[in-house]
Amino acid sequence: MKAHPQLNETAFMPEGPQPLVREIAPGAAYPEHVLGPLRAAVEAVQGMTQAPLAIPAQSALAVASLAVQGFVDVETLGGTRPTSLYALTIARSGERKSACDAPLLAALRAHEREQAKVQRDAMQSRTNAHALWKGERDRILLEAKRGKGEKRIASQADLEALGPEPEAPPSADRTVTEPTFEGLTKLFAHGQPSLGLFSDEGGQFLGGHAMNSENRQKTLAAFNDLWQGNPIRRTRSGDGHATLYGRRLAVHLMVQPGVARGFMADPLAADTGFLPRFLICEPPSAIGTRMQANARRDDMALASFSERLRDILETPLPMDPETRELQPRILTLAPEARALLVAFSDAIEAAQAPGGDLAHITGAASKAAEQAARIAGVLTLWRDLHAPQVQPGDMADAIDLAQFYLSEASRLASAATVSTETDRAETLRRWLLESWPHDEIASAEVVHRGPNSLREAKIAHPALNTLEKFGWLVPLDPETVVRGQARKSAWRIVKGPGNVV
Repeated sequence: MKAHPQLNETAFMPEGPQPLVREIAPGAAYPEHVLGPLRAAVEAVQGMTQAPLAIPAQSALAVASLAVQGFVDVETLGGTRPTSLYALTIARSGERKSACDAPLLAALRAHEREQAKVQRDAMQSRTNAHALWKGERDRILLEAKRGKGEKRIASQADLEALGPEPEAPPSADRTVTEPTFEGLTKLFAHGQPSLGLFSDEGGQFLGGHAMNSENRQKTLAAFNDLWQGNPIRRTRSGDGHATLYGRRLAVHLMVQPGVARGFMADPLAADTGFLPRFLICEPPSAIGTRMQANARRDDMALASFSERLRDILETPLPMDPETRELQPRILTLAPEARALLVAFSDAIEAAQAPGGDLAHITGAASKAAEQAARIAGVLTLWRDLHAPQVQPGDMADAIDLAQFYLSEASRLASAATVSTETDRAETLRRWLLESWPHDEIASAEVVHRGPNSLREAKIAHPALNTLEKFGWLVPLDPETVVRGQARKSAWRIVKGPGNVV
Protein backbone atom coordinates (compact mmCIF):
# COMPACT_ATOMS: atom_id res chain seq x y z
CA MET A 1 0.00 0.00 0.00
CA LYS A 2 1.07 3.51 -0.77
CA ALA A 3 0.93 6.11 1.92
CA HIS A 4 0.73 9.04 -0.48
CA PRO A 5 -1.28 9.56 -3.62
CA GLN A 6 0.63 8.96 -6.82
CA LEU A 7 -0.28 10.47 -10.16
CA ASN A 8 -0.95 8.50 -13.30
CA GLU A 9 1.53 10.27 -15.57
CA THR A 10 -0.06 9.17 -18.87
CA ALA A 11 -3.42 10.73 -17.97
CA PHE A 12 -1.98 14.08 -16.90
CA MET A 13 -2.97 17.01 -19.15
CA PRO A 14 -0.29 19.69 -18.77
CA GLU A 15 -2.38 22.29 -20.59
CA GLY A 16 -4.88 22.21 -17.73
CA PRO A 17 -8.51 21.17 -17.48
CA GLN A 18 -10.81 21.83 -20.43
CA PRO A 19 -14.34 23.27 -20.45
CA LEU A 20 -17.05 20.64 -20.49
CA VAL A 21 -18.57 20.48 -23.97
CA ARG A 22 -21.78 18.83 -25.11
CA GLU A 23 -20.72 16.83 -28.14
CA ILE A 24 -23.78 16.80 -30.39
CA ALA A 25 -23.35 15.24 -33.82
CA PRO A 26 -24.41 17.48 -36.72
CA GLY A 27 -27.68 16.57 -38.41
CA ALA A 28 -28.14 15.44 -41.98
CA ALA A 29 -29.07 17.98 -44.65
CA TYR A 30 -32.81 18.40 -45.12
CA PRO A 31 -33.91 16.34 -48.17
CA GLU A 32 -35.52 19.18 -50.09
CA HIS A 33 -35.60 17.14 -53.30
CA VAL A 34 -38.39 14.94 -51.88
CA LEU A 35 -40.79 17.76 -50.94
CA GLY A 36 -42.68 17.20 -54.18
CA PRO A 37 -45.25 19.96 -54.84
CA LEU A 38 -44.04 21.95 -51.82
CA ARG A 39 -40.42 22.20 -52.90
CA ALA A 40 -40.57 25.36 -55.01
CA ALA A 41 -42.24 27.41 -52.25
CA VAL A 42 -39.84 26.11 -49.59
CA GLU A 43 -36.81 26.98 -51.71
CA ALA A 44 -38.31 30.40 -52.43
CA VAL A 45 -38.66 31.18 -48.72
CA GLN A 46 -35.19 29.85 -47.99
CA GLY A 47 -33.71 31.94 -50.79
CA MET A 48 -35.42 35.06 -49.51
CA THR A 49 -34.59 34.58 -45.80
CA GLN A 50 -31.42 32.45 -46.10
CA ALA A 51 -32.59 30.62 -43.00
CA PRO A 52 -31.90 26.89 -42.61
CA LEU A 53 -34.02 25.16 -45.23
CA ALA A 54 -35.63 22.87 -42.64
CA ILE A 55 -37.50 25.82 -41.11
CA PRO A 56 -39.62 26.74 -44.16
CA ALA A 57 -39.93 23.03 -44.97
CA GLN A 58 -41.54 22.40 -41.57
CA SER A 59 -43.84 25.39 -42.08
CA ALA A 60 -44.91 24.26 -45.54
CA LEU A 61 -45.69 20.71 -44.41
CA ALA A 62 -47.71 21.96 -41.44
CA VAL A 63 -49.67 24.49 -43.51
CA ALA A 64 -50.42 21.88 -46.18
CA SER A 65 -51.53 19.45 -43.50
CA LEU A 66 -53.92 22.01 -42.01
CA ALA A 67 -55.33 22.72 -45.46
CA VAL A 68 -56.10 19.11 -46.42
CA GLN A 69 -56.70 17.29 -43.11
CA GLY A 70 -60.44 17.93 -43.09
CA PHE A 71 -61.03 16.31 -46.45
CA VAL A 72 -59.31 12.95 -46.28
CA ASP A 73 -58.06 10.24 -43.94
CA VAL A 74 -55.22 8.18 -45.38
CA GLU A 75 -54.77 4.42 -45.41
CA THR A 76 -51.86 3.20 -43.31
CA LEU A 77 -50.61 -0.26 -42.40
CA GLY A 78 -52.58 -0.03 -39.15
CA GLY A 79 -55.87 1.31 -40.53
CA THR A 80 -57.02 4.73 -41.67
CA ARG A 81 -55.56 7.78 -39.98
CA PRO A 82 -55.86 11.58 -40.28
CA THR A 83 -53.52 13.46 -42.58
CA SER A 84 -52.74 15.72 -39.61
CA LEU A 85 -49.07 16.39 -38.92
CA TYR A 86 -47.43 17.62 -35.72
CA ALA A 87 -44.13 19.46 -36.29
CA LEU A 88 -41.56 20.78 -33.79
CA THR A 89 -38.80 23.04 -35.11
CA ILE A 90 -35.90 23.82 -32.77
CA ALA A 91 -33.97 26.98 -33.62
CA ARG A 92 -32.35 29.70 -31.59
CA SER A 93 -33.42 33.33 -31.57
CA GLY A 94 -32.37 35.13 -34.74
CA GLU A 95 -32.81 32.16 -37.10
CA ARG A 96 -35.67 33.99 -38.88
CA LYS A 97 -38.38 31.56 -37.84
CA SER A 98 -41.13 34.19 -38.16
CA ALA A 99 -39.78 35.37 -41.52
CA CYS A 100 -40.06 31.80 -42.83
CA ASP A 101 -43.55 31.26 -41.45
CA ALA A 102 -45.13 34.51 -42.63
CA PRO A 103 -45.09 34.09 -46.46
CA LEU A 104 -46.33 30.50 -46.23
CA LEU A 105 -49.18 31.53 -43.92
CA ALA A 106 -50.08 34.71 -45.82
CA ALA A 107 -53.02 33.25 -47.75
CA LEU A 108 -54.37 31.61 -44.59
CA ARG A 109 -54.21 34.87 -42.67
CA ALA A 110 -55.98 36.69 -45.50
CA HIS A 111 -58.66 33.97 -45.59
CA GLU A 112 -59.19 34.27 -41.83
CA ARG A 113 -59.60 38.05 -42.10
CA GLU A 114 -62.14 37.73 -44.91
CA GLN A 115 -64.11 35.04 -43.10
CA ALA A 116 -64.06 37.08 -39.90
CA LYS A 117 -65.91 39.87 -41.76
CA VAL A 118 -68.42 37.36 -43.11
CA GLN A 119 -68.85 35.99 -39.59
CA ARG A 120 -69.48 39.48 -38.16
CA ASP A 121 -72.18 40.12 -40.76
CA ALA A 122 -73.71 36.71 -40.03
CA MET A 123 -73.64 37.46 -36.31
CA GLN A 124 -75.64 40.64 -36.86
CA SER A 125 -78.21 38.71 -38.88
CA ARG A 126 -78.33 36.07 -36.16
CA THR A 127 -78.86 38.77 -33.50
CA ASN A 128 -81.89 40.06 -35.40
CA ALA A 129 -83.24 36.56 -36.04
CA HIS A 130 -82.74 35.64 -32.39
CA ALA A 131 -84.64 38.74 -31.23
CA LEU A 132 -87.61 37.77 -33.45
CA TRP A 133 -87.43 34.15 -32.32
CA LYS A 134 -87.32 35.11 -28.64
CA GLY A 135 -90.20 37.56 -29.03
CA GLU A 136 -92.38 34.93 -30.70
CA ARG A 137 -91.42 32.32 -28.11
CA ASP A 138 -92.25 34.68 -25.24
CA ARG A 139 -95.66 35.38 -26.85
CA ILE A 140 -96.43 31.67 -27.21
CA LEU A 141 -95.43 30.97 -23.63
CA LEU A 142 -97.57 33.83 -22.35
CA GLU A 143 -100.61 32.54 -24.23
CA ALA A 144 -99.98 29.04 -22.94
CA LYS A 145 -99.82 30.37 -19.38
CA ARG A 146 -103.16 32.13 -19.77
CA GLY A 147 -104.92 29.39 -21.71
CA LYS A 148 -106.28 26.00 -20.76
CA GLY A 149 -106.94 22.68 -22.46
CA GLU A 150 -106.90 22.91 -26.25
CA LYS A 151 -105.29 26.32 -26.17
CA ARG A 152 -102.31 24.96 -24.23
CA ILE A 153 -102.01 22.07 -26.69
CA ALA A 154 -102.05 24.56 -29.56
CA SER A 155 -99.33 26.59 -27.85
CA GLN A 156 -97.17 23.48 -27.56
CA ALA A 157 -97.58 22.90 -31.29
CA ASP A 158 -96.65 26.54 -31.94
CA LEU A 159 -93.43 26.10 -29.94
CA GLU A 160 -92.48 23.02 -31.91
CA ALA A 161 -93.23 24.85 -35.15
CA LEU A 162 -91.10 27.79 -34.03
CA GLY A 163 -88.05 25.54 -34.05
CA PRO A 164 -84.79 25.72 -32.15
CA GLU A 165 -83.00 28.89 -31.11
CA PRO A 166 -80.99 30.39 -34.01
CA GLU A 167 -77.38 29.37 -33.58
CA ALA A 168 -74.47 31.78 -33.62
CA PRO A 169 -72.31 31.50 -36.75
CA PRO A 170 -69.12 29.49 -36.21
CA SER A 171 -65.85 31.23 -35.46
CA ALA A 172 -63.80 31.97 -38.57
CA ASP A 173 -60.46 31.22 -36.90
CA ARG A 174 -58.49 28.36 -38.39
CA THR A 175 -55.44 28.71 -36.15
CA VAL A 176 -54.64 29.19 -32.47
CA THR A 177 -51.34 29.98 -30.77
CA GLU A 178 -51.61 29.24 -27.04
CA PRO A 179 -54.81 27.31 -26.26
CA THR A 180 -55.81 25.54 -23.09
CA PHE A 181 -57.50 22.18 -23.51
CA GLU A 182 -60.82 23.71 -22.50
CA GLY A 183 -60.37 26.63 -24.89
CA LEU A 184 -59.46 24.34 -27.77
CA THR A 185 -62.47 22.11 -27.05
CA LYS A 186 -64.77 25.14 -27.00
CA LEU A 187 -63.36 26.37 -30.30
CA PHE A 188 -63.87 22.94 -31.85
CA ALA A 189 -67.46 22.93 -30.56
CA HIS A 190 -68.39 26.38 -31.84
CA GLY A 191 -65.87 26.99 -34.59
CA GLN A 192 -64.13 25.21 -37.41
CA PRO A 193 -63.73 21.42 -37.14
CA SER A 194 -60.27 21.61 -38.73
CA LEU A 195 -57.76 23.75 -36.82
CA GLY A 196 -54.03 24.42 -36.60
CA LEU A 197 -51.91 25.20 -33.55
CA PHE A 198 -49.18 27.34 -35.09
CA SER A 199 -46.71 29.39 -33.06
CA ASP A 200 -43.28 30.81 -33.85
CA GLU A 201 -42.91 31.25 -30.08
CA GLY A 202 -43.89 27.72 -29.14
CA GLY A 203 -42.35 28.12 -25.71
CA GLN A 204 -45.42 30.16 -24.76
CA PHE A 205 -47.57 27.08 -25.29
CA LEU A 206 -45.13 24.54 -23.82
CA GLY A 207 -44.62 26.77 -20.79
CA GLY A 208 -48.17 28.05 -20.57
CA HIS A 209 -51.29 27.15 -18.61
CA ALA A 210 -52.14 24.14 -20.75
CA MET A 211 -48.81 22.51 -19.91
CA ASN A 212 -48.48 23.33 -16.22
CA SER A 213 -48.24 20.49 -13.72
CA GLU A 214 -51.99 20.45 -13.13
CA ASN A 215 -53.05 20.36 -16.78
CA ARG A 216 -50.16 18.69 -18.58
CA GLN A 217 -51.39 15.11 -18.53
CA LYS A 218 -54.88 15.88 -19.82
CA THR A 219 -53.48 18.23 -22.48
CA LEU A 220 -51.05 15.59 -23.74
CA ALA A 221 -53.81 12.97 -23.77
CA ALA A 222 -56.13 15.29 -25.71
CA PHE A 223 -53.49 16.04 -28.33
CA ASN A 224 -52.72 12.34 -28.68
CA ASP A 225 -56.42 11.64 -29.27
CA LEU A 226 -56.64 14.37 -31.91
CA TRP A 227 -53.58 13.00 -33.72
CA GLN A 228 -55.26 9.60 -33.81
CA GLY A 229 -58.55 11.07 -35.00
CA ASN A 230 -60.35 10.03 -31.81
CA PRO A 231 -63.31 12.03 -30.49
CA ILE A 232 -62.77 14.73 -27.90
CA ARG A 233 -64.44 13.88 -24.59
CA ARG A 234 -64.88 16.58 -21.98
CA THR A 235 -66.58 16.31 -18.62
CA ARG A 236 -67.00 19.25 -16.24
CA SER A 237 -69.21 19.69 -13.21
CA GLY A 238 -70.87 22.83 -14.56
CA ASP A 239 -71.20 21.93 -18.23
CA GLY A 240 -71.83 18.19 -18.02
CA HIS A 241 -70.36 15.79 -20.54
CA ALA A 242 -69.72 16.55 -24.20
CA THR A 243 -68.23 14.47 -27.00
CA LEU A 244 -67.04 16.01 -30.26
CA TYR A 245 -66.51 13.72 -33.23
CA GLY A 246 -64.69 14.36 -36.47
CA ARG A 247 -62.25 17.09 -35.43
CA ARG A 248 -58.73 17.50 -36.81
CA LEU A 249 -55.66 19.40 -35.58
CA ALA A 250 -52.35 20.22 -37.28
CA VAL A 251 -49.49 21.57 -35.14
CA HIS A 252 -46.29 23.49 -35.78
CA LEU A 253 -44.35 24.77 -32.78
CA MET A 254 -41.10 26.68 -33.22
CA VAL A 255 -39.07 26.70 -30.02
CA GLN A 256 -35.64 27.73 -28.83
CA PRO A 257 -33.17 24.99 -27.88
CA GLY A 258 -33.37 25.57 -24.13
CA VAL A 259 -37.15 25.21 -24.13
CA ALA A 260 -36.97 22.15 -26.36
CA ARG A 261 -34.36 20.43 -24.18
CA GLY A 262 -36.49 20.88 -21.08
CA PHE A 263 -39.60 19.58 -22.78
CA MET A 264 -37.86 16.64 -24.43
CA ALA A 265 -36.38 15.65 -21.07
CA ASP A 266 -39.84 15.42 -19.51
CA PRO A 267 -40.61 11.69 -19.12
CA LEU A 268 -44.36 12.37 -19.37
CA ALA A 269 -43.98 13.87 -22.85
CA ALA A 270 -42.22 10.73 -24.07
CA ASP A 271 -44.04 8.11 -22.02
CA THR A 272 -47.49 9.31 -23.10
CA GLY A 273 -46.46 9.10 -26.75
CA PHE A 274 -46.88 12.85 -27.24
CA LEU A 275 -43.32 13.65 -28.30
CA PRO A 276 -42.97 10.65 -30.68
CA ARG A 277 -45.93 11.97 -32.66
CA PHE A 278 -43.92 15.05 -33.71
CA LEU A 279 -41.74 15.51 -36.76
CA ILE A 280 -38.79 17.08 -34.95
CA CYS A 281 -35.72 18.76 -36.37
CA GLU A 282 -32.99 21.10 -35.20
CA PRO A 283 -31.14 22.42 -38.24
CA PRO A 284 -27.61 23.83 -37.99
CA SER A 285 -27.55 27.59 -37.55
CA ALA A 286 -27.20 29.84 -40.58
CA ILE A 287 -26.38 32.94 -38.53
CA GLY A 288 -23.24 34.61 -39.87
CA THR A 289 -23.66 33.29 -43.41
CA ARG A 290 -26.80 35.14 -44.57
CA MET A 291 -25.33 37.73 -46.89
CA GLN A 292 -27.78 39.96 -48.72
CA ALA A 293 -25.73 39.58 -51.86
CA ASN A 294 -26.78 35.92 -51.92
CA ALA A 295 -30.50 36.51 -51.32
CA ARG A 296 -32.84 35.51 -54.12
CA ARG A 297 -36.55 35.87 -54.71
CA ASP A 298 -39.06 33.65 -56.46
CA ASP A 299 -42.34 35.51 -56.20
CA MET A 300 -43.97 33.19 -58.71
CA ALA A 301 -43.39 30.12 -56.53
CA LEU A 302 -44.80 31.87 -53.45
CA ALA A 303 -47.80 33.16 -55.40
CA SER A 304 -48.48 29.66 -56.67
CA PHE A 305 -48.32 28.26 -53.13
CA SER A 306 -50.68 30.96 -51.82
CA GLU A 307 -53.12 30.42 -54.68
CA ARG A 308 -53.19 26.68 -54.03
CA LEU A 309 -53.72 27.24 -50.31
CA ARG A 310 -56.57 29.68 -50.96
CA ASP A 311 -58.26 27.25 -53.37
CA ILE A 312 -58.25 24.50 -50.75
CA LEU A 313 -59.40 26.79 -47.93
CA GLU A 314 -62.32 28.01 -50.05
CA THR A 315 -63.43 24.44 -50.81
CA PRO A 316 -66.30 23.49 -48.45
CA LEU A 317 -65.30 20.90 -45.87
CA PRO A 318 -67.26 17.63 -45.89
CA MET A 319 -69.19 17.82 -42.63
CA ASP A 320 -72.51 17.20 -40.96
CA PRO A 321 -74.31 20.58 -41.07
CA GLU A 322 -75.79 20.21 -37.58
CA THR A 323 -72.91 18.72 -35.55
CA ARG A 324 -70.12 20.09 -37.77
CA GLU A 325 -68.54 16.64 -37.61
CA LEU A 326 -66.06 16.13 -40.43
CA GLN A 327 -66.82 13.29 -42.82
CA PRO A 328 -63.51 12.74 -44.63
CA ARG A 329 -63.19 10.21 -47.41
CA ILE A 330 -60.50 7.51 -47.42
CA LEU A 331 -57.36 7.98 -49.50
CA THR A 332 -56.07 4.50 -50.29
CA LEU A 333 -52.55 3.39 -51.20
CA ALA A 334 -51.74 2.17 -54.69
CA PRO A 335 -50.34 -1.40 -54.51
CA GLU A 336 -46.80 -0.22 -55.33
CA ALA A 337 -47.04 2.54 -52.70
CA ARG A 338 -48.19 0.04 -50.12
CA ALA A 339 -45.30 -2.31 -50.96
CA LEU A 340 -42.83 0.53 -50.40
CA LEU A 341 -44.42 1.33 -47.05
CA VAL A 342 -44.34 -2.32 -45.95
CA ALA A 343 -40.63 -2.60 -46.77
CA PHE A 344 -39.90 0.61 -44.86
CA SER A 345 -41.93 -0.52 -41.88
CA ASP A 346 -40.14 -3.88 -41.72
CA ALA A 347 -36.71 -2.23 -41.87
CA ILE A 348 -37.64 0.15 -39.06
CA GLU A 349 -39.02 -2.70 -36.98
CA ALA A 350 -35.79 -4.68 -37.30
CA ALA A 351 -33.74 -1.65 -36.25
CA GLN A 352 -35.72 -1.41 -32.98
CA ALA A 353 -34.47 -4.77 -31.73
CA PRO A 354 -32.19 -4.68 -28.64
CA GLY A 355 -28.84 -3.31 -29.74
CA GLY A 356 -30.33 -1.95 -32.97
CA ASP A 357 -29.79 1.56 -34.28
CA LEU A 358 -33.28 2.64 -33.19
CA ALA A 359 -33.57 0.73 -29.93
CA HIS A 360 -33.27 3.99 -27.97
CA ILE A 361 -36.20 5.69 -29.73
CA THR A 362 -38.80 2.96 -30.15
CA GLY A 363 -41.61 5.50 -29.56
CA ALA A 364 -40.72 7.56 -32.63
CA ALA A 365 -39.58 4.55 -34.65
CA SER A 366 -42.84 2.67 -34.14
CA LYS A 367 -44.72 5.61 -35.68
CA ALA A 368 -42.36 6.19 -38.62
CA ALA A 369 -44.35 4.17 -41.15
CA GLU A 370 -47.56 5.94 -40.19
CA GLN A 371 -45.79 9.30 -40.42
CA ALA A 372 -44.69 8.36 -43.94
CA ALA A 373 -48.28 7.52 -44.92
CA ARG A 374 -49.55 10.81 -43.49
CA ILE A 375 -46.87 12.84 -45.28
CA ALA A 376 -47.62 10.97 -48.51
CA GLY A 377 -51.29 11.85 -48.09
CA VAL A 378 -50.47 15.54 -47.60
CA LEU A 379 -48.22 15.65 -50.69
CA THR A 380 -50.84 13.82 -52.75
CA LEU A 381 -53.73 16.07 -51.75
CA TRP A 382 -51.77 19.28 -52.09
CA ARG A 383 -51.21 18.34 -55.71
CA ASP A 384 -54.77 17.08 -56.27
CA LEU A 385 -57.46 17.35 -53.59
CA HIS A 386 -59.54 14.74 -55.42
CA ALA A 387 -56.78 12.17 -55.95
CA PRO A 388 -58.12 8.64 -55.30
CA GLN A 389 -54.83 7.00 -54.26
CA VAL A 390 -51.33 7.67 -53.00
CA GLN A 391 -48.95 6.84 -55.84
CA PRO A 392 -45.52 5.24 -55.35
CA GLY A 393 -43.66 8.46 -56.21
CA ASP A 394 -45.25 10.41 -53.35
CA MET A 395 -44.82 7.45 -51.01
CA ALA A 396 -41.11 7.19 -51.84
CA ASP A 397 -40.67 10.91 -51.15
CA ALA A 398 -42.64 10.62 -47.90
CA ILE A 399 -40.52 7.68 -46.75
CA ASP A 400 -37.36 9.70 -47.34
CA LEU A 401 -38.82 12.53 -45.28
CA ALA A 402 -39.91 10.16 -42.51
CA GLN A 403 -36.43 8.65 -42.49
CA PHE A 404 -34.90 12.11 -42.12
CA TYR A 405 -37.16 12.94 -39.17
CA LEU A 406 -36.36 9.59 -37.60
CA SER A 407 -32.63 10.29 -37.90
CA GLU A 408 -33.22 13.67 -36.24
CA ALA A 409 -35.18 12.01 -33.43
CA SER A 410 -32.30 9.58 -32.92
CA ARG A 411 -29.67 12.34 -32.98
CA LEU A 412 -31.58 14.60 -30.60
CA ALA A 413 -32.31 11.74 -28.22
CA SER A 414 -28.59 10.97 -28.11
CA ALA A 415 -27.84 14.67 -27.66
CA ALA A 416 -30.25 14.78 -24.73
CA THR A 417 -28.36 11.88 -23.15
CA VAL A 418 -25.02 13.64 -23.72
CA SER A 419 -26.46 16.84 -22.34
CA THR A 420 -27.73 15.08 -19.22
CA GLU A 421 -24.37 13.42 -18.59
CA THR A 422 -22.54 16.69 -19.11
CA ASP A 423 -24.90 18.55 -16.78
CA ARG A 424 -24.27 15.93 -14.10
CA ALA A 425 -20.53 16.25 -14.58
CA GLU A 426 -20.81 20.03 -14.25
CA THR A 427 -22.82 19.62 -11.04
CA LEU A 428 -20.06 17.41 -9.65
CA ARG A 429 -17.30 19.77 -10.83
CA ARG A 430 -18.85 22.74 -9.09
CA TRP A 431 -19.38 20.74 -5.89
CA LEU A 432 -15.78 19.55 -5.88
CA LEU A 433 -14.39 23.05 -6.39
CA GLU A 434 -16.81 24.95 -4.16
CA SER A 435 -17.85 22.55 -1.39
CA TRP A 436 -15.45 19.61 -1.10
CA PRO A 437 -12.67 20.47 1.42
CA HIS A 438 -10.01 18.01 0.20
CA ASP A 439 -7.67 17.76 -2.78
CA GLU A 440 -8.60 14.16 -3.53
CA ILE A 441 -11.93 12.43 -4.04
CA ALA A 442 -12.90 8.75 -4.05
CA SER A 443 -15.89 7.41 -5.97
CA ALA A 444 -17.43 6.10 -2.73
CA GLU A 445 -17.26 9.59 -1.26
CA VAL A 446 -19.25 11.02 -4.16
CA VAL A 447 -21.90 8.33 -3.76
CA HIS A 448 -22.20 8.83 0.01
CA ARG A 449 -21.49 12.53 0.45
CA GLY A 450 -21.81 14.20 -2.96
CA PRO A 451 -24.70 16.17 -4.49
CA ASN A 452 -28.04 14.44 -3.96
CA SER A 453 -28.56 13.93 -7.69
CA LEU A 454 -25.33 11.91 -7.92
CA ARG A 455 -25.72 9.56 -4.96
CA GLU A 456 -25.99 6.44 -7.06
CA ALA A 457 -22.95 4.62 -8.40
CA LYS A 458 -24.44 4.29 -11.90
CA ILE A 459 -24.85 8.08 -12.01
CA ALA A 460 -21.71 9.15 -10.13
CA HIS A 461 -19.22 7.01 -12.07
CA PRO A 462 -20.00 8.46 -15.54
CA ALA A 463 -19.75 11.99 -14.09
CA LEU A 464 -16.36 11.19 -12.57
CA ASN A 465 -15.18 9.66 -15.86
CA THR A 466 -16.30 12.78 -17.77
CA LEU A 467 -14.34 15.04 -15.43
CA GLU A 468 -11.31 12.81 -15.85
CA LYS A 469 -11.67 12.96 -19.63
CA PHE A 470 -11.65 16.77 -19.57
CA GLY A 471 -8.76 17.02 -17.11
CA TRP A 472 -10.59 18.11 -13.98
CA LEU A 473 -9.65 14.87 -12.23
CA VAL A 474 -6.34 12.98 -12.39
CA PRO A 475 -6.66 9.29 -11.44
CA LEU A 476 -4.63 7.96 -8.53
CA ASP A 477 -3.08 4.52 -8.59
CA PRO A 478 -5.38 1.75 -7.35
CA GLU A 479 -5.14 1.07 -3.61
CA THR A 480 -3.82 4.58 -2.91
CA VAL A 481 -4.62 5.47 0.69
CA VAL A 482 -6.98 8.43 0.91
CA ARG A 483 -8.22 9.55 4.32
CA GLY A 484 -7.04 6.35 5.95
CA GLN A 485 -8.49 3.89 3.41
CA ALA A 486 -7.07 2.15 0.38
CA ARG A 487 -9.21 3.29 -2.54
CA LYS A 488 -10.00 1.24 -5.60
CA SER A 489 -10.83 4.40 -7.55
CA ALA A 490 -9.81 7.89 -6.50
CA TRP A 491 -8.66 11.09 -8.15
CA ARG A 492 -6.74 14.27 -7.49
CA ILE A 493 -8.83 17.37 -8.14
CA VAL A 494 -7.37 19.88 -10.60
CA LYS A 495 -8.13 23.55 -10.04
CA GLY A 496 -8.67 25.65 -13.16
CA PRO A 497 -11.06 27.77 -15.23
CA GLY A 498 -13.86 26.38 -17.33
CA ASN A 499 -17.58 26.00 -17.62
CA VAL A 500 -20.18 24.15 -19.59
CA VAL A 501 -20.36 25.50 -23.12
